[in-house]
Amino acid sequence: MVTVKFGYTPTHPGEVLKDEIEYRKISQRALARQMGISYKVLNDILNGRRSLTTATAMMFEAALNVPADSLMRLQLKYNLQLASNDQTFMERLNKIRQYAALL
Repeated sequence: MVTVKFGYTPTHPGEVLKDEIEYRKISQRALARQMGISYKVLNDILNGRRSLTTATAMMFEAALNVPADSLMRLQLKYNLQLASNDQTFMERLNKIRQYAALL
Protein backbone atom coordinates (compact mmCIF):
# COMPACT_ATOMS: atom_id res chain seq x y z
CA MET A 1 0.00 0.00 0.00
CA VAL A 2 1.32 3.42 -0.95
CA THR A 3 0.95 6.10 1.70
CA VAL A 4 0.14 9.50 0.27
CA LYS A 5 2.74 11.94 1.59
CA PHE A 6 2.76 14.76 -0.93
CA GLY A 7 -0.99 15.40 -1.14
CA TYR A 8 -1.59 13.17 -4.16
CA THR A 9 -1.52 9.55 -5.19
CA PRO A 10 1.42 8.94 -7.53
CA THR A 11 0.61 8.39 -11.18
CA HIS A 12 3.00 6.28 -13.19
CA PRO A 13 3.48 7.88 -16.64
CA GLY A 14 2.53 4.53 -18.16
CA GLU A 15 -1.04 5.07 -16.97
CA VAL A 16 -1.26 8.32 -18.92
CA LEU A 17 0.34 6.77 -22.00
CA LYS A 18 -1.89 3.71 -21.85
CA ASP A 19 -5.00 5.92 -21.74
CA GLU A 20 -3.64 7.93 -24.68
CA ILE A 21 -2.98 4.96 -26.95
CA GLU A 22 -6.34 3.38 -26.04
CA TYR A 23 -8.09 6.67 -26.85
CA ARG A 24 -6.29 6.81 -30.21
CA LYS A 25 -6.99 3.11 -30.83
CA ILE A 26 -3.32 2.36 -31.47
CA SER A 27 -2.24 -1.21 -30.82
CA GLN A 28 0.64 -1.72 -28.42
CA ARG A 29 2.39 -3.96 -30.93
CA ALA A 30 2.16 -1.32 -33.67
CA LEU A 31 3.41 1.40 -31.34
CA ALA A 32 6.29 -0.76 -30.13
CA ARG A 33 7.30 -1.43 -33.74
CA GLN A 34 7.06 2.27 -34.62
CA MET A 35 9.20 3.23 -31.62
CA GLY A 36 11.74 0.46 -32.18
CA ILE A 37 11.26 -1.15 -28.76
CA SER A 38 10.01 -4.59 -27.82
CA TYR A 39 6.35 -5.18 -27.08
CA LYS A 40 7.33 -6.42 -23.60
CA VAL A 41 9.19 -3.19 -22.77
CA LEU A 42 6.26 -1.08 -23.97
CA ASN A 43 3.73 -3.22 -22.09
CA ASP A 44 5.82 -3.08 -18.90
CA ILE A 45 5.95 0.73 -19.10
CA LEU A 46 2.22 1.04 -19.79
CA ASN A 47 1.41 -1.22 -16.83
CA GLY A 48 3.78 0.52 -14.41
CA ARG A 49 6.22 -2.39 -14.11
CA ARG A 50 9.10 -0.46 -15.71
CA SER A 51 10.23 3.12 -15.25
CA LEU A 52 10.26 5.57 -18.09
CA THR A 53 13.75 6.67 -19.15
CA THR A 54 14.64 9.95 -20.79
CA ALA A 55 15.12 8.11 -24.09
CA THR A 56 11.76 6.33 -23.94
CA ALA A 57 10.02 9.56 -22.92
CA MET A 58 11.51 11.24 -25.99
CA MET A 59 10.39 8.30 -28.14
CA PHE A 60 6.84 8.63 -26.82
CA GLU A 61 6.97 12.35 -27.56
CA ALA A 62 8.03 11.63 -31.15
CA ALA A 63 5.37 8.93 -31.59
CA LEU A 64 2.43 10.48 -29.74
CA ASN A 65 3.31 14.18 -29.37
CA VAL A 66 3.05 13.89 -25.57
CA PRO A 67 5.73 16.19 -24.07
CA ALA A 68 8.69 14.20 -22.78
CA ASP A 69 9.32 16.66 -19.95
CA SER A 70 5.77 16.15 -18.63
CA LEU A 71 6.23 12.39 -18.70
CA MET A 72 9.57 12.66 -16.91
CA ARG A 73 8.04 14.90 -14.22
CA LEU A 74 5.37 12.25 -13.62
CA GLN A 75 8.08 9.60 -13.35
CA LEU A 76 10.10 11.73 -10.93
CA LYS A 77 7.10 12.36 -8.66
CA TYR A 78 6.19 8.66 -8.81
CA ASN A 79 9.76 7.67 -7.88
CA LEU A 80 9.86 10.18 -5.00
CA GLN A 81 6.58 8.87 -3.64
CA LEU A 82 7.80 5.26 -3.82
CA ALA A 83 11.09 6.14 -2.12
CA SER A 84 9.29 7.98 0.66
CA ASN A 85 7.29 4.80 1.35
CA ASP A 86 10.44 2.66 1.67
CA GLN A 87 10.84 2.39 5.45
CA THR A 88 14.46 1.18 5.31
CA PHE A 89 15.45 4.06 3.06
CA MET A 90 13.62 6.60 5.24
CA GLU A 91 15.48 5.31 8.32
CA ARG A 92 18.73 5.77 6.43
CA LEU A 93 17.77 9.36 5.53
CA ASN A 94 16.94 10.08 9.18
CA LYS A 95 20.40 8.87 10.24
CA ILE A 96 21.98 11.11 7.59
CA ARG A 97 19.93 14.07 8.85
CA GLN A 98 20.97 13.38 12.45
CA TYR A 99 24.62 13.29 11.44
CA ALA A 100 24.28 16.43 9.31
CA ALA A 101 22.73 18.28 12.26
CA LEU A 102 25.94 17.67 14.23
CA LEU A 103 28.12 19.28 11.56
